[in-house]
Amino acid sequence: MPLDTFLLALSTFFATLGPADLILVYAALTEKNTQAERRAMALRGVLIATGILLFFAVFGEAMLRIFGITLPALRIAGGVLLLLISIDMVFARHSGGTGTTPEEESEARTRHDISVFPLATPLIAGPGAISATILLATGAGAFSIGWLVVVAGLLAILLLCYLGMLVAIPVQRLLGITGLAVVSRVVGVLLAALAMQFLIDGIKASGLIGLG
Repeated sequence: MPLDTFLLALSTFFATLGPADLILVYAALTEKNTQAERRAMALRGVLIATGILLFFAVFGEAMLRIFGITLPALRIAGGVLLLLISIDMVFARHSGGTGTTPEEESEARTRHDISVFPLATPLIAGPGAISATILLATGAGAFSIGWLVVVAGLLAILLLCYLGMLVAIPVQRLLGITGLAVVSRVVGVLLAALAMQFLIDGIKASGLIGLG
């Protein structure tokens, strides 16, 4: 069902692109920039991240064939990665799966323009987002209706990231670190369930275990 696929894409990309975490980090990194500079960096960062993720949405299946990776193997690997990311989200840890490491954030503070690094990657188009893009797009089939629905879900969350960055500082002041952490943890629980579903589907499709 296109609606089911769209909702799955929305929830998965919301968790792996992490708009809530993005707002917090972006506000901290751009607090000394003017509003015009923040708007320009947000737009460039989202456009670059969109290009990166669309590349993997289009060519992800071909890359799997080149490296001899099966879809069940990708589902299992993606499920493991998403599960690790969800654990980090629930316990408010930052491993770099959906954002920057402390070392990367420290380096970013010395940069005048953060639109490419760390904004486009790894903050938006990080390992988790790339894995989710390949997993969902490949599973739907290149340029099928399902694939278009997945891409639509991806673009919707990228738009949300952009809009979130435009109001990052006011939102941070309104919700505070605790409020954003609550959002992140709730999404982390949902992502853990999605990760387990990917793992179960991958194991069933691989034929390793005869699950009914």
